[in-house]
Amino acid sequence: MTTGENNMDKMEKVLKIAEEKGIIRPKDVQKEGLPRKYVYRLHNQGKLEKIDRGLYKIPEKEFTENQMLLEVAKKCHKATICLLSALRFHEMTSQNPHRIWIAVHNQDKKPEINVPLKVIRMTGKALTEGREEHKVDGISLKVYTPAKTVADCFKFRNKIGLDVAIEALREYKSNDMGEMSKLWKYAKLDRVHNVIQPYAEAIS
Repeated sequence: MTTGENNMDKMEKVLKIAEEKGIIRPKDVQKEGLPRKYVYRLHNQGKLEKIDRGLYKIPEKEFTENQMLLEVAKKCHKATICLLSALRFHEMTSQNPHRIWIAVHNQDKKPEINVPLKVIRMTGKALTEGREEHKVDGISLKVYTPAKTVADCFKFRNKIGLDVAIEALREYKSNDMGEMSKLWKYAKLDRVHNVIQPYAEAIS
């Protein structure tokens, strides 16, 4: 077998791994005894799409948001789905984030999984309060409640945009997603009560 044929065979193996896993990292390929360079080579050839730092997938293969949430639930037991991803889960936004937003403790390392993540650091009650568990395809998924999520959106408005936070507040009020007393509880915890109040008063 010529060197060219050998390289083609190895690249086919890399593509097969990507097909099976949905999303791969160069280290995943290395674990299978294949050099990382084939991932980069396939990317340069347009046969692998880079979706985030160190994460690749086959261009036409869809890796759904639901699949990514389940991957987080299975491998990131300390993480809680938050902000944009929590809004999507509760159907409170028109935003379609390309990453899964998770909250972890300040001292925890960023999880290394084959999913594009946006990690938000929290501590104390800001991290532990307002969690609820949902069963998705038999897997337990930790997500912040709608009230906690709205408060967090205002707290982290510089990261997600004030317009997104206001949209979430409007959805919370107009669709009766919870009592305002619950929202104020988390708003005080996040120290954004005075920030939210004028917007809440303006939304009928």
